[in-house]
Amino acid sequence: MSLHDYRRKRRFDRTREPEPGAPPRGARAIFVVQLHHASRRHYDFRLQVGGVLKSWAVPKGPSYDPSVKRMAVEVEDHPLDYAGFEGDIPHGEYGGGHVARFDTGVWATQGDPQAQLAKGHLRFELFGRKLKGGWHLVRSSKPARQPQWLLFKDRDEYAGTLEADDLLADVTPPPAADVARAGRGKPRKRRLAEVAPPPVQRRDWSAAARALPGARRARFDGGAFELQLARLAEGPPPGEQWLHEIKWDGYRIAAGVTAGRVRLWSRNALEWTRKIPEIAAAIEALGLQDAALDGELIAGRGSREDFNLLQATLSGEKQATLALVLFDLLHLDGWDLSAVPLLQRKALLAQVLEQAGPHLRYSSHALGDGERAFELAGEQGFEGIVSKRADRAHHPGRSDEWRKSKRLASDEFAVVGYTPPKGSRSGFGSLLLARPDSTHGWRYAGRVGTGFSAELLADLSKRLPKGAAKPSVHVPPDDTDLRAARWFAPAFVVEAFYRGIGGHGLLRQASLKALRPDKTLAGLSDVERASDGKRGQTSESEPERKTAMKRTAAKSKTAGTESARSKPADAEPASRAVKTTAAKRGGAALARLDDFRLTSPARVVYPDIGASKRDVAAYYLAMADWLLPEIGERPLSIVRCTQGAARPCFFQKHHTAGLEQVDSVNLEEDSGDHAEYLVVRDLDGLMNLVQFNALEFHPWGAKARSPDRADRIVFDLDPGPGVAWPAVIAAARQVRSLLLDSLELQSFVRTSGGKGLHVVVPVNPGCDWELVKPFAHSFADTLAAMEPLKYIATATKKFRKNKIFVDYLRNGRGATSVASFSLRAREGAPVAMPLRWDELGRVKSGHAFDLHSAQARVKRLRKHPWAGIDEIRQDLERVVERLQRLRPDE
Repeated sequence: MSLHDYRRKRRFDRTREPEPGAPPRGARAIFVVQLHHASRRHYDFRLQVGGVLKSWAVPKGPSYDPSVKRMAVEVEDHPLDYAGFEGDIPHGEYGGGHVARFDTGVWATQGDPQAQLAKGHLRFELFGRKLKGGWHLVRSSKPARQPQWLLFKDRDEYAGTLEADDLLADVTPPPAADVARAGRGKPRKRRLAEVAPPPVQRRDWSAAARALPGARRARFDGGAFELQLARLAEGPPPGEQWLHEIKWDGYRIAAGVTAGRVRLWSRNALEWTRKIPEIAAAIEALGLQDAALDGELIAGRGSREDFNLLQATLSGEKQATLALVLFDLLHLDGWDLSAVPLLQRKALLAQVLEQAGPHLRYSSHALGDGERAFELAGEQGFEGIVSKRADRAHHPGRSDEWRKSKRLASDEFAVVGYTPPKGSRSGFGSLLLARPDSTHGWRYAGRVGTGFSAELLADLSKRLPKGAAKPSVHVPPDDTDLRAARWFAPAFVVEAFYRGIGGHGLLRQASLKALRPDKTLAGLSDVERASDGKRGQTSESEPERKTAMKRTAAKSKTAGTESARSKPADAEPASRAVKTTAAKRGGAALARLDDFRLTSPARVVYPDIGASKRDVAAYYLAMADWLLPEIGERPLSIVRCTQGAARPCFFQKHHTAGLEQVDSVNLEEDSGDHAEYLVVRDLDGLMNLVQFNALEFHPWGAKARSPDRADRIVFDLDPGPGVAWPAVIAAARQVRSLLLDSLELQSFVRTSGGKGLHVVVPVNPGCDWELVKPFAHSFADTLAAMEPLKYIATATKKFRKNKIFVDYLRNGRGATSVASFSLRAREGAPVAMPLRWDELGRVKSGHAFDLHSAQARVKRLRKHPWAGIDEIRQDLERVVERLQRLRPDE
């Protein structure tokens, strides 16, 4: 409802501004500032609060001078997609004029932002390239047609004399006409592209590090490193040789510094530097040359109650100030400290952190008297303590030298089923839990039926598969209370509190602590487990675990061989690349759907045909050998439909937490910022995206290793109202003929899965986008000039009746087009299908193939319709000049 005014003021058939859609989830809350030359020049200042961008118009832009308070007029909320908008709003439309991105990043605040805004004073931090540090928005008491606020800088280390107009070096300039109408702004002497961090006072720590016993000279590259882990214990160990720390409730983070630059890593060696920029900046401010630090990322106090706040902040649902609590130092300014006793490592760490800012904290400790430390931790609302041998070196992995004691024990478990609800409860009664077992693969561990909020209960009820009556894991005998239970394969991970282990190794008095989307089912083999009534002991030895893993692998291989027997002999993979993948991984035909994690498999994705998430996953598994060569090794955008194809979906192009099997490539964006783009390299990556509800796959026309060199050009023939399908076929043939006869360029054709056809031109060797985009534009213009009653080369909808839009806009750096064999998020589950030119006339529409018929077609194919496309050599630079001769005389 908050976007009602945004919709009301715009006509989306006349402006390129984004229509409101489903807000993307899974990333931190953002801010964006845009320079807008409308009727008057101003800056648009926007903060993500929930699923919208709260927005203010700031005529003179933000100032770094805390004494300068800039008027900020509150305007309508904008959709989150508006953060990526840049370009011209047509004159005569609301806000007509040029919009340029000025800065963007993540932001945080201490407390509820909605409550602060309601009270009229929002204190917040910005983590952008240009806007950094603390800021204030204070509502003015002056009566006005629109609420007026004052935007001003906090008196922090970033405060100074910079103005927004000093930071326009990389901002796209507006057209001269817009400048003449809206104003140029006050001339400034400084032209900067970003704000440098405050000067760092470097201190040489090498002498202090060298003096520690066991220190040795070594280089450190700043990459991920192995962490020491704690075993679960019954209680704190006695003795003065133990130090005891608070057990912080958050995410483990390893920080690596090399040449003064910081990289942050999760426990699973996923890079989090861009996810938590305030932590990276705080560590850089320490002035270290190189270092390896170990800590826990927390929100609030880092207590048990704050863990959900941390998760909500990282997913963008809330904004909280984050901090990294540091408890170990393993390398410092050229010296490896891993062999130094822990107590002396911590003493040096405390010195390093003496001048640290609010985003870094030192994890203090008590020597000896662990029982008292455990009692105090409980009194202060913490889950427990971690006890560490103060006199020992660092040992990667789990050992008894680090032990954690919890007031309530907690572990991570796989969800494998549920019981029916009773009484007034709806959805389910309890979740059934399991953990890895050396003999049976998975063993039932008990149930959890408390700790669910009403919202979480409703959400999980929709996501849980229907299940079957037969247990999917080993269940100990004599548990007669599971007769009505529904079971399914291990689906996702939760963390649960419990008060000990009862008979048959089942949890006693379990309650839900949290969902753990950051943990994988495979990772549970590394979780300390409680069994046989003894916490802190694993249920199998390391050799037994490895034997079980080998046994599981052998079963998978046998099952895969059975599956392989049904593979059609004439189904040839699309290229040598996928043959290599098939040889290395066994191919999609050797994989089973049960080999991949799939939550909520019964959820309906295409309601008009009743196709479920499992049907979608089965489709992509069956088509993987054909699809992977189309999307593999390329930067990729996906269309995610978390509520099914009939509900709003959204594009995603950046890597996010939970995509452990999906690779990424760091690419520079138009704004000059860098971001991690999705890259699929194998079947696991593909199915990981399917698990995350990806329906459509849209690759770049370039490889990830050379993103500035295009190797494919796509012309999308999009029929407007009144254009019959035979005319679209004739258009594709005309484009092919024009390309081949006049430019000697071979091309290929596919249905788009929508209304039209794509004509695809391979370019090998690749060429710069600066050549490809003008070529595609010029070709489209030429076609429209040759037959103006048939074609149009502009996207304006009102001019497209009875014409075919030759869409060339998919041929720029960062632009994408749908991949061959990809499903579309439309009624009927249509598929973009590559064709031979000689079969085009037999196809009835652009959506002639669907989830079922596409698989049947592939089984009949003796070779790929585009066989040999990667071997065709077409140098675009040699043919561009010929295009000029195609233009009709003026």
